[in-house]
Amino acid sequence: MKKSKVLIWSITVALGGFLFGFDTAVISGAEKAIQALWDLSPVAHGFTVSIALIGTVIGAMLGGIPTDRFGRKKVLIWIAILYLISALGSALAMDWYSFIAFRFLGGLGVGASSVAAPLYISEISPARSRGKMVGLFQFNVVFGILIAYFSNYFMQGLGDNAWRWMLGIEALPSIVFLVALLYVPESPRWLVVKKGMIDQARHILQRIDEANSEQILQDILRSSEATKAHPKARLFSEQYKTPVSLAILFAVFNQVSGINAIIYYSPRIFEMTGLGTKAAFLSSAGVGFVNFTFTLIAINFIDRFGRRTLMAIGSVGLIITLALVARAFYIGDFSGVPLFLFLYIAFFAFSQGAVIWVFISEIFPNEVRAHGQALGSFTHWIMAALIAFSFPIIAEYFGGGPTFTFFALMMVLQLIFVWRMMPETKGMSLEGVGKNIIQH
Repeated sequence: MKKSKVLIWSITVALGGFLFGFDTAVISGAEKAIQALWDLSPVAHGFTVSIALIGTVIGAMLGGIPTDRFGRKKVLIWIAILYLISALGSALAMDWYSFIAFRFLGGLGVGASSVAAPLYISEISPARSRGKMVGLFQFNVVFGILIAYFSNYFMQGLGDNAWRWMLGIEALPSIVFLVALLYVPESPRWLVVKKGMIDQARHILQRIDEANSEQILQDILRSSEATKAHPKARLFSEQYKTPVSLAILFAVFNQVSGINAIIYYSPRIFEMTGLGTKAAFLSSAGVGFVNFTFTLIAINFIDRFGRRTLMAIGSVGLIITLALVARAFYIGDFSGVPLFLFLYIAFFAFSQGAVIWVFISEIFPNEVRAHGQALGSFTHWIMAALIAFSFPIIAEYFGGGPTFTFFALMMVLQLIFVWRMMPETKGMSLEGVGKNIIQH
C-alpha cells in the first residue's frame, strides 16, 4: 500500500515530464510550416525554435528560488498553468511575436519542471528505489516526445493550420496534470528543512515508509541541524564544490551529445539523408519509440547496476554511433543513417537520458538541493538552447560530417568523466549521498 502511494505520487508529478517532453519535441513538426508562414530567415528560424529553450534556461535558473520558498507542490501547480497557457496561446497565435511570447512561457514551465519534479520525487522516494522513481520523470519525458512525434505525424494532413493543432493538443494533458497535482502531499524534507513542520513531515513519511519513517526523520533533522550550524553557506561555497562540478559537467555532456539537435530537427535530418517528408516524419516517430523503449529498460536497471555502469555502456555506444553517422555524411552514403540514429537514441536513453535527473537530484545536501537542481537544470538548458539555435546554421555551413564528429569527440570526454570523476549513488539515502560527496 505504501509503495503504491509513492508510485502514484511519483507518476503524478512525472506528468510534468510528459509535458516537458511533448513541448520540447512538438516544435519539430511545426517548425517548417512556421518558417514558411512568417517567411523567417535562418537566424529568425533558429530563434523561433530555440525561444522555448531560452525560457527553459530562465525557468531552470530561477526555479530553485520559489521551489525553496513556496514548496515543491505549489511550484508544480504553477508549472501546469504555464503549460496550459502556452499550449493554447501558441496554437491561436496570429503573428510571430505572440507565438514567440507563448512559446517562451512554455519554456519557463519546462525549465521549472526540470527543477521541481525530479527534486520532489527524489525527496519522497525510498533509497532502494529512488533511481527508478526519479527515472519515471525521464520516462515521461521520452513518452511525451514519442506522443508528440506520433501526434505530429497524424496531424500533418490537416491542412495549412495543422501546426496549430500540433501545438494546441498539449492543453489536454496540461489540465490533467493540474488537477492531479491537487492530490499529492508536500515534500517532507522541505517541510522539515525549510519550514520546521516536523509533525506534518512525520505523517507523510509514515505514509511513504512506516517502518523506517522515524529513522528517516532523524536523518533529515540531523541534516537540518548541520545547516543551522553554517547559516551563511551558499551553493558556490567551498564545501559544495564537488557536487557543483559534477552537476555542471554532467549537464554539459548531456547536451554536447547532440541529443536535442536530433530531437528538434529529426524530420529535417532524415530529409537530409534523402528520405521524403512523410518517411522523415515516420522515422522521427521511430526515434521517439526507441527512446521510450530504452528509457523503460534503463529505469528497471538503474537501481540494480547503478548509475556509473549505465553511463559507461552508453558512452561507448554513443561514440560508435555518432562516428558512423559522421562517416556517412563524409562519404555520402546515407543508407545506414536511420539505423545508426536509432542505435544512438537507444544508447542515449539507456545512459544519459535515464541517469541525468536522478543523479543531479541526489548529489546535493538537503539545504542546497533545490538550488543545486536548478544549477544542473540551468546548465543543461543553456547548452540545449545554444545547440538548438546553432545546429541548423552549423549544419548548413559545415555539413553533417564535422557536426557529428564534434558530438562523437565530446562523448569520448564523457567516458573519461565517468571513469575518473563520477561517484556511484545507488542504494544510499539522500543525506548519505550528500555527506559522502562533500567529504570527497
